[in-house]
Amino acid sequence: MPHRVTLIPGDGIGPELSTATRRVLEATGVEFDWDVREAGADVMAKHGGNPLPDSVIESIAHTGVAIKGPITTPVGTGFRSVNVALRKALDLFAQVRPCKSYEGVRSRYRDVDLVIVRENTEDLYAGIEFEEGTDNCAVLRDTIQKLSGAHIREDAGISIKPISIEGTRRVVTFALDYARREGRRKVTVVHKANIMKHTDGLWLRVAREVAEGYPDIEFEDRIVDNMCMQLVQKPELYDVMVLPNLYGDIVSDLCAGLVGGLGVAPGANYGREAALFEPTHGSAPKYAGLNKANPTAMMLSGVLMLRHLGERDAADRMEGAIAAVIAEGKDVTYDLKPKADDPTAVGTSQFADAVIAQLQK
Repeated sequence: MPHRVTLIPGDGIGPELSTATRRVLEATGVEFDWDVREAGADVMAKHGGNPLPDSVIESIAHTGVAIKGPITTPVGTGFRSVNVALRKALDLFAQVRPCKSYEGVRSRYRDVDLVIVRENTEDLYAGIEFEEGTDNCAVLRDTIQKLSGAHIREDAGISIKPISIEGTRRVVTFALDYARREGRRKVTVVHKANIMKHTDGLWLRVAREVAEGYPDIEFEDRIVDNMCMQLVQKPELYDVMVLPNLYGDIVSDLCAGLVGGLGVAPGANYGREAALFEPTHGSAPKYAGLNKANPTAMMLSGVLMLRHLGERDAADRMEGAIAAVIAEGKDVTYDLKPKADDPTAVGTSQFADAVIAQLQK
């Protein structure tokens, strides 16, 4: 039976990347029954200003698996992130961001192989905010000052940082199960419990309790600022890292920088009932329709999807074909060339052609 999968092309460069990735996935020989659904800035006019129609969430709830192109998130104004909305609506509580070196990708580092597991639903990144100057913000400010004795300026905005026992337990359990399943050697829990003792302190305490049930997995903790320094100095010391939402967002981009940038960084979001796979970079609207964008991150997200579907042989072959094309350096996009103005650089679709040719060897 073919795998029923929701495909969300996205906006900006998303549709081009999605087409290229779909072609490569189909070239593995795995059969798919695609349910194509639109979301993002480009379809808001069709859906009354809503960038995430209910039909998209309903489709993923039905298929249980989705792959998505990048979608524009306005900075400072406009609608909240479609990515965040999808994670909340489907309770996709664990984000996985592998960061792996590939021969031919320019980087200051070699042989990096890290996995970030990021809690996806809580913490400051959940976006529970109160705007400065509003009545609600004033009431909250007064309440906080009475309870804690802390002084908060009247012109301050306020964000809330919820971290729960259950939210922590399930994502740390996920990270340890992932490490065991994938043959990983160590899990590092990252925190700022030395300062935020009742949120990050809870996170660290619960993580340690969960880790006691996994004696076969080495377990340690690091304070987040020290973790960033150590990743830059000696990334080879680390394997799987599990972090609260905001730290996970930041540190996963740092790790992507170790292996060449977001253009080669795939992503996956897992819940108990559904999984969503997506590249971790933005939608780059200025490059839309130019057949210029690097599809590697979305293709590698497709590799993660194949593994989730139990198609491990196809996943290994697809990753190997992508790696071979990049290592050869001939049929790659401009950002994978030694110089960005190299006239031999190919487009998105030609990169996909080269990967498909490798798969057919």
